[in-house]
Amino acid sequence: MDSSVRVRFAPSPTGPLHIGGARSALFNWLLARNYGGQMIVRIEDTDLERSSLESEENILDSLIWLGLDWDEGIKKGGENGPYRQTERLNTYTDAAQKLLAAGQAYYCYCTEEELEAERQVCSAKGELPRYLGRCRSLTDEDRSRLEAEGRKKVIRFRVPDNEDIVVKDLVRGDVVFESNGIGDYVIVKSDGIPTYNFAVVLDDALMDITHVVRGEEHLSNTPRQLMLYEALRITPPSFAHVSLILGRDRTKMSKRHGATSIEAYKSQGYLPEALINFLVLLGWSPVGEEEIFTLEELVEQFSLDRVAKNPAVFDSDKLNWINGQYIRKSPVERITDLAIPFLREAGYIKGEVTPDKYEWLKMVVASVQEHLAFVAQITDHVGIYFDDCIQMESEEASAALKDDDVPQVMAAFRQKIVETEEITSENTKAMLKALTKELKLGGKKVYMPIRVALTGKTHGAELYDIIPILGREMILARLAQTVGI
Repeated sequence: MDSSVRVRFAPSPTGPLHIGGARSALFNWLLARNYGGQMIVRIEDTDLERSSLESEENILDSLIWLGLDWDEGIKKGGENGPYRQTERLNTYTDAAQKLLAAGQAYYCYCTEEELEAERQVCSAKGELPRYLGRCRSLTDEDRSRLEAEGRKKVIRFRVPDNEDIVVKDLVRGDVVFESNGIGDYVIVKSDGIPTYNFAVVLDDALMDITHVVRGEEHLSNTPRQLMLYEALRITPPSFAHVSLILGRDRTKMSKRHGATSIEAYKSQGYLPEALINFLVLLGWSPVGEEEIFTLEELVEQFSLDRVAKNPAVFDSDKLNWINGQYIRKSPVERITDLAIPFLREAGYIKGEVTPDKYEWLKMVVASVQEHLAFVAQITDHVGIYFDDCIQMESEEASAALKDDDVPQVMAAFRQKIVETEEITSENTKAMLKALTKELKLGGKKVYMPIRVALTGKTHGAELYDIIPILGREMILARLAQTVGI
């Protein structure tokens, strides 16, 4: 255990919590909990146009729903606040002035047209676009003239020439970048707002972050951040860049591969522990063959040395399988509570759910619980309990009621229903068994026509679950409708 480990999750509140962001939060959380360290959540809201409090609340609510609590940060407080970047602007301004005074940064007055011309020059040479240093050596006179023209200025970091910047990555090993291919980059924009690479260095340093675990897309930012750490004479944290998440077609995960936000999965009746279980397997491999884990088991097993370099593939079928496992293990009351809004939206429930109605709904849910991949699917399975008019789903179903033995089966079944004092699953099992014995018919000859007469379907929940849920009155009404007795 190393209680000095401090990690952070620092989302930009420009939309709901994305699958990739949730995985980064999870990996950080597991690392902190595995070491007995601390998890910090802060908000990177310097994108003023796109950031919103609504998105911030969504992200925080999603983290809480997933069970990823934090020890310090937004809504928790702590000694290193404030925890929104827009409330820390003085910190960034002071650091920028120190870099300017030391000659490690400078003011740049280039227009967008001039910058675009430089990008074209780089492209023509087959080089990556970068800033070529037009304002690197401006004199005081030059600056005065440009400011008199009304030009806006940014602050650029002066990238050292001819240096190799080595990122010692805990997942990828040493990754080397050449400083000459980077170009002097902006650290403070013309409106005084710091850029991501500048603000994140100061935030991590001042919050004593020891490990930065984030997506591979941030790897190219890391050499810029390392140069700032060195210029500010701050020891950098350890970095670990986890693999990208791809769709099944091996392209970047997007909406065409399925929902991308945690909120969307919550709204479809996925369980938080199932999503956690699925997310951890996107880029991390356990020791054995087991794929279903409790959060406690994940905390115990998690380590960065089992995080893969290769991209992870988002497989919705795998997610549905995992979620189905958790649904089947859940108490029926929990799934019923989750199912009620979907049943109400489908028009199956109207008005108040009384205690008796709730007990009946539990029976409905229990009958289909093992068939659900996510709770929203329940409306596809329970129409047989709510629809007044039975429709034959296929010619096969209609044919099942035309067999020569059907009249005697139905008459005997109806008599049993009338005579049975209390219709329960156990009584129904015994009654169906007695029917086959008395009629001297195979199980299919008895069960299939009864199923079709009561539901219009040839497959579904067990008959001994369906019959008690329907109850005597509804069974007799359906027999009258479908077989005329």
